[in-house]
Amino acid sequence: MHATPLLCHPSTPDNIVTGITVDVDSLTSDLLVLDYRIRGDIDRLQLPAQAASKFQDLLWQQTCLEAFIGFGDSDAYFEFNFSPSSQWAVYRFGGYRQNVTSLNPLPPPRVIVRRHGDELEADVDIHLGAIPGLTASEIEGRELRLALSAVMQSDQGVISYWALAHPPGKPDFHHRDGFALRLAGDPA
Repeated sequence: MHATPLLCHPSTPDNIVTGITVDVDSLTSDLLVLDYRIRGDIDRLQLPAQAASKFQDLLWQQTCLEAFIGFGDSDAYFEFNFSPSSQWAVYRFGGYRQNVTSLNPLPPPRVIVRRHGDELEADVDIHLGAIPGLTASEIEGRELRLALSAVMQSDQGVISYWALAHPPGKPDFHHRDGFALRLAGDPA
């Protein structure tokens, strides 16, 4: 697949980040690989320090990369948060912001972050087979809908919200209008 640009929400303009792209690099029966690229004045981003790769709640309150996976035939969806610290979080929702369950898959998502001048690169591996509801037999023949997004916090504490698509109104990554990328659920 090609790099897909994220759009900054109009109510949260950003003069630090000049662009974010996400490449859905691989989708197999067990693995989803996402490559995030953030361009701009990276020195002015509030980036958490490296930490042990483990589940951490509330990552979305600071600089964080996100992915949501839903289905065309269900209100249920999954939220994935990835911190530049290498911490992560996975949640399952039974419906729009309802019936949330924290998940701790084994193996957990892998987050590798590198900096190259004015670009921050984050490679994320999500082992779908480790997540109930996203195993190969559960996604086979179904249309997957992805919402890709990011929260960027400046060194001054200003937050901007980036996504493939934004619904009308305030930023809302959970809104179905943001699940703009469609993939066949027949992974090889």
